[in-house]
Amino acid sequence: MIISSKANPIIKKISSLAEKKYRRQYGEFIVESVKAVGECVASDMEISAIVCTQKLADNYENAIVVTDELFAHISTEKTPQGVLAVVKMPDASVKPPKSCCLLLDRLQDCGNVGTVIRTANAAGYTDVYLVNCADAFSPKAVRASMGGIFHVNVHEGDYGEVFAVLDGVPIISADLHGENIFDFNAPTKFCLCIGNEGGGVSNTVSEHADYTVKIPMRDTCESLNAAVSAAIAMYVLKN
Repeated sequence: MIISSKANPIIKKISSLAEKKYRRQYGEFIVESVKAVGECVASDMEISAIVCTQKLADNYENAIVVTDELFAHISTEKTPQGVLAVVKMPDASVKPPKSCCLLLDRLQDCGNVGTVIRTANAAGYTDVYLVNCADAFSPKAVRASMGGIFHVNVHEGDYGEVFAVLDGVPIISADLHGENIFDFNAPTKFCLCIGNEGGGVSNTVSEHADYTVKIPMRDTCESLNAAVSAAIAMYVLKN
C-alpha cells in the first residue's frame, strides 16, 4: 500500500514533528536523508518508523511507503532524498558528565547547536548541556549534527540543575576577556562553556567559572561564530 493522502493520521503526525511542541508531545523527532537514516539505524537510537518513497522501499524493511509528492510535503529538506526516520527522543534529563563536557548557554541558532554537537562527537566530548538553547532535536540541528546527535548525550535543564551535576567539575568559560587559550593548561576533566551568539556567556555562567579563556584574534575581527569558537576551544583544551 502506498500512502498518498496528506490527511492520513500517520502522515499528519509526522508532519507535526517539524514543530518543537509536537516533538515534545510525542517524544519523537525526524532524521532525514539516506546517510543520516543509515547512521541512525546503526546506532542505539530507537526508531518508531521509517518512511520512504516507492523507489527506496526495498532498502527498508517494514517501511511506510508514500508517493513522491507526499514525501516532498512532509520533508524538511530542500532536496528530499526520499527517506526519513521517526526516532524516539532519548532521555535529555540532566545527569553528571562521564568525561569532558560542554555547556551551551542560550545558543539560539539551531545550526550552531547541531554543529557544536557534531564537533563534540568528533572531539570526544560525551555530554552536552543546553540551557535556554535552540532545540537540539529540530530538523535543522539534527541535520547540522551530521549523526553526532546519535552519539552524544544531550541534557536540557536550567542553570541550577546543570551546575548541581557539574559540582566538582572545573568550569572553563569562553570569553573575549579571558586568558589566551593557547597558553592555558586545562585540567584533565572540565566543562567548556560557550555563550550566546550575540551576548556571550551569561552572568550566571561567569560567576560559576573557574577559568576564563579567549581565542586571540586580529583587531579587524570582532568575534567568531559560536560553533567555530566551540570547535577551536574543544580541540585546543584537550591537547
